[in-house]
Amino acid sequence: MPPAPSSQSSRAVTSTRSGLLTERIARQLEHDIRSGAIAVGAKLPSERELAATFGSSRNVVREALQRLEAQRLIEVAPGRGSFVRDQSSGQARGYDALYRTGRPTVRQLIEARLPLEVETVRLATLRAGEGDIAAMRAAQDTLESATDVVTKARADVAFHDAIAVASGNPVLRIMLSSISGMMFEMMLRSNSDPSIEEPGVPHHPEIFEAIVARDEELACAHMREHLLLGTRTYGVDLDLQVDVMARRHIELLLAESEHPTG
Repeated sequence: MPPAPSSQSSRAVTSTRSGLLTERIARQLEHDIRSGAIAVGAKLPSERELAATFGSSRNVVREALQRLEAQRLIEVAPGRGSFVRDQSSGQARGYDALYRTGRPTVRQLIEARLPLEVETVRLATLRAGEGDIAAMRAAQDTLESATDVVTKARADVAFHDAIAVASGNPVLRIMLSSISGMMFEMMLRSNSDPSIEEPGVPHHPEIFEAIVARDEELACAHMREHLLLGTRTYGVDLDLQVDVMARRHIELLLAESEHPTG
């Protein structure tokens, strides 16, 4: 008989599953809203009803709704419920909406990140202050200690964002922020697929150490290698649309979480 999974392992599986369910629910509701399947002004089902529909807890549903509210897709009225906002307003449109209609591939995302993040890390190496270094270290520590893929992916994005802040150029950070949703989706895969995660393990520490050492050339080389790793490890998924790849991988991880190996 195989050994029972440890309590720590069980908590990690539960945390991973909750995070992935949040992603699934938020994605489905976003799709329904953007496609018009749920009309402007319509009231969404209650948290209890959504939890029953998606087979999740109300806390998970609440997190998904909070994300949709942050994206200005819905408006939450206390005591009344959640209502779909008018997507024709400038506030409701934005980079995320452009992404959903543009449907870029994993390869195209890597191609865009290369010039952007190599230049960003070059400037960060020259300009990073103590607070910037601390922010990078905190994100890296979170990434290394995280036991669930959603937390890992968020920390991964936070590390790259900290580098953008350290560049001292707010335009570069705005540009990176505009693709952070796609980066997060890519990082869900990168941080849960051993064939991608394991070769990339040294990259963040190498980038960080080069920034601390003020070695501009080395930092750029490590960032370039970090980003190009995806072109060698994503296989047939390289030319999949990022959202399609992410959706498939989320479903795969959810299926695996239902039958953990311990």
